[in-house]
Amino acid sequence: MKDTVNVKNIGLRGVIVADTKVSFIDGEKGVLVYRGYRIEDLAQHSTFPEVAYLLLHGVLPGEKELADFNKAMQGESELPEFIYESFKHYPTDANPMDVLQAGVPLLAMTEPELSDDSREANVRKAVRLIARLPRLVAAWHRIRQGLEPLPADDSLSHSANFLWQLHGTKPSEEMAGILDTCLVLHADHTFNASTFSSRQVVSTRAHIYSGVTAGIGALSGSLHGGANAQVMKMLHLVEEENDIAGWVKKQLESGERIMGMGHAVYKTTDPRAAFLKKMVLRLGKETGQKKFVDLSRQIEEASLAEFAKRGKTQIKPNVDYYSALVYHFMGIPQDLMTPIFAISRIAGWAAHIIEEKTGEAQVKPALYRPKAEYIGHYCGLTGCRFEPLEKRNN
Repeated sequence: MKDTVNVKNIGLRGVIVADTKVSFIDGEKGVLVYRGYRIEDLAQHSTFPEVAYLLLHGVLPGEKELADFNKAMQGESELPEFIYESFKHYPTDANPMDVLQAGVPLLAMTEPELSDDSREANVRKAVRLIARLPRLVAAWHRIRQGLEPLPADDSLSHSANFLWQLHGTKPSEEMAGILDTCLVLHADHTFNASTFSSRQVVSTRAHIYSGVTAGIGALSGSLHGGANAQVMKMLHLVEEENDIAGWVKKQLESGERIMGMGHAVYKTTDPRAAFLKKMVLRLGKETGQKKFVDLSRQIEEASLAEFAKRGKTQIKPNVDYYSALVYHFMGIPQDLMTPIFAISRIAGWAAHIIEEKTGEAQVKPALYRPKAEYIGHYCGLTGCRFEPLEKRNN
């Protein structure tokens, strides 16, 4: 047994555990690629269904392929009736991420191809999950307000349908387009915590629904997908603060985080953040909530200045810092911000799960079994002497 732990490997930071063809990040240069395509091009020119198809199939769809994909999602979007009934028995103050995580195994119970682990069957299951996760989120939000879930409108896009079923009003084309771009930006991010969780679970040959359930659980944490809700909480907390720079300095000096600042991979600007920042500026002006825009800018400037003093110029705003305000300006409640992250990331999770199951990269599927360094009490190879309960004197 060693006396010290290799701290460089804590959290598996920098440790390669598998290969992938799904996505790539260059954290030093601020590059994010889905299946060979730069995120900037996809965010500007594609839609979320196109990107979901790309992640699942490895190529961008043609017109017929995209039409068939959209039709398949529309046909698979309805939830089993018993799920709506189950939701009506949940506590109305239940965390939406917990409800979403509970909802996925319910979907598994009615999955007709659950035992078929072929690539073709898993792609069909992925389409069902991509189509149904938005419905789970919207249905729960309606039910917890004492309202009935709304039926899908097949004349609307994937993103527009979600906003319609969430709010009960048809969104503008611009608002639906903004959400669609957000879904593109969040669709995948290589071996992040939730994707790794999903892949690790299915490495046991568990089904895709189990992998997605694990991914949702990992995403819920405040150091991962839950960070966007924490950013919004922070903005409300300092809404009446007169000295933002002083508040930021005090936070850092006391060892607290500035939510939405810094990233585990990027050592420069997160390429997704640039798009979201533009959305924040536009939506803040259009919705008359410039106050929050100014507040976020003050926190950003003060944080960057403090990080520079500490020699940490690599810490910059990440995707969560701006997505929080984008969703807020769209009228999305704070506790639904992370679930929206999930209805985007399901495309990436599914692509990685299928890759893990089929070995489509280079390494054949294998059970994940990392090794830990034991640093607990040690009594040699013979073990510690066991004392009967009546003779123990603690």
